[in-house]
Amino acid sequence: MQSVNLSRIIEKMKLENLTPELDVAKTKITVPDINRPALQLSGYFEHFEEQRMQVIGFVEYSYMQSLSAEQKDITYERLLSCDIPAFVFCRELKPDDLFLQIAVEKEIPVLMTKKSTSSFMAEIIRWLNVKLAPCIRIHGVLVDVFGEGVLIIGESGIGKSEAALELIKRGHRLVTDDAVEIRKVSDDTLIGSAPDVTKHFIELRGIGIIDIKTLFGVSSVKDTQTIDLVIHLEDWNKEKQYDRLGLEEEHIVYLGNKIVCHYIPVRPGRNVALICESAAVNHRQKKMGYNATQELYRRFQESMKRSREEEEDE
Repeated sequence: MQSVNLSRIIEKMKLENLTPELDVAKTKITVPDINRPALQLSGYFEHFEEQRMQVIGFVEYSYMQSLSAEQKDITYERLLSCDIPAFVFCRELKPDDLFLQIAVEKEIPVLMTKKSTSSFMAEIIRWLNVKLAPCIRIHGVLVDVFGEGVLIIGESGIGKSEAALELIKRGHRLVTDDAVEIRKVSDDTLIGSAPDVTKHFIELRGIGIIDIKTLFGVSSVKDTQTIDLVIHLEDWNKEKQYDRLGLEEEHIVYLGNKIVCHYIPVRPGRNVALICESAAVNHRQKKMGYNATQELYRRFQESMKRSREEEEDE
């Protein structure tokens, strides 16, 4: 199961720890969703998702402040007895001493942020959805080409890294070489990133390891990128019939998501980087509603129609 250490969330979201005596490094977040425990503060615990991070906004905080000392004791004890990973108070709203005392006793970290409740919720959910998404690792190269995430795959030594290096020289951005971590953040979106160990490095046979960020600058690299298109490089086979019109798109499936895949034969003299650029632009055009193959077919049909009309006129 994917998990994120709470200490990493505190660092990423710039949260203030109101319970420093607790070891937040031991707390793991395993669910990307969060919860605002308004109903639980009023005593309703049916269907309570206690494994989620709990966010306290102005409404919940106002209700807590309105409780009597006796009600607070009962409510806090009942709520904090649940197996909750952490509480986050928004808008710099600080809980009372009783809440903090019971939280420490139950070993539940209490955090605070300056951000508004809605903006914090949107940011943390988006970030957790990426970090906790189902993940696989494949062999390939991922490059941002004109804003399209192009995943280049193929057998070892086919020329993936060389194609990526040429694309970088043309002004495009490297996401990862050799190992690509793919995360499914939705039914329509796959996000690719690099393992921390190999981030910004490319391996070139005969030369060794190259640090792209150092050689070409920070504008030549990128941490994450949606995967929009797959280029599968393979050795040229003169016996094989390759698609020359693109009437039907082929797909490859990762984590249940279908991605358009082009099988590109490689042989001396073919500029793979230029082909990748053209494929990325063509894919982008299709998403914008223009299909060159359909346009060619339309022109051909019009030409045939005019020819028939001219024959009839004669």
